[in-house]
Amino acid sequence: MSLIVDSHCHLDYDGLADHLPDVLKRCDGAGVGLVLSISSRVKHFPKLLALAEAHENVFCTVGTHPHNAHEELDVTVADLVRLTDHPKVVGLGEAGLDYHYDLSPRDAQMTGFRNHIAAARETGLPLVIHTRQAEDDTARVLEEEMKRGAFKAVLHCFTSQQWLAERGVDLGLYVSFSGILTYKNAEDLRAAAKALPIDRLLVETDAPFLAPIPYRGKDNEPSFVVKTLEQLAHVRGVSRDVMAQHTSDNFFRLFDKVPMPLSFKVSA
Repeated sequence: MSLIVDSHCHLDYDGLADHLPDVLKRCDGAGVGLVLSISSRVKHFPKLLALAEAHENVFCTVGTHPHNAHEELDVTVADLVRLTDHPKVVGLGEAGLDYHYDLSPRDAQMTGFRNHIAAARETGLPLVIHTRQAEDDTARVLEEEMKRGAFKAVLHCFTSQQWLAERGVDLGLYVSFSGILTYKNAEDLRAAAKALPIDRLLVETDAPFLAPIPYRGKDNEPSFVVKTLEQLAHVRGVSRDVMAQHTSDNFFRLFDKVPMPLSFKVSA
């Protein structure tokens, strides 16, 4: 049986951090062999890094969520680059644009987004992109910045219009689907997941948020990524194991700083 990667969660958040050993034990039982815990505030990064250091199959990123962009405008590209100089730090972000909540001024979000892109370009590490109701500006920034020099990235927890995913793939990006893919009213999202190239797809939980069916309404956790994977496999018309192999291979291709555990190699 092929092992699965949860490519995006927040193990340092309330709901997961307080009972982390049990959470990770349930990952083992569900066949989730690796977890990437995503940074949302650079000022909280030491706690996240310590968590990753304590667990062999947990890795992390460093960055500032767009909701918090105005709080960390003093974080420079050089700061981000320096903080990636650790074997457990395998990406940047999450950063991007969120015009749904607008919790941070849009100019601050834009500054943070472009700074994280610059750090991704300089380090060669992938950027985890958060975008919500900001399709036009996200596409424009990606196209402008790619012209300045290529960088790797993933559109995480994708819920935008299909054309943005297609534009991202054309620019070399990956697209990650969360438990929202399992929701009854997510027909458009399932259509996008069916249409995109299979070698650009990832799965994630965004835990402790967005628990998939049948866990909706509960705190999400990395082991629940199996339900999203099963839905994605159904949409693509392939087996669970085939989809697990594709999404894991895609993860290690994008996040190539992550050493592939022997357990994944055996299942290949």
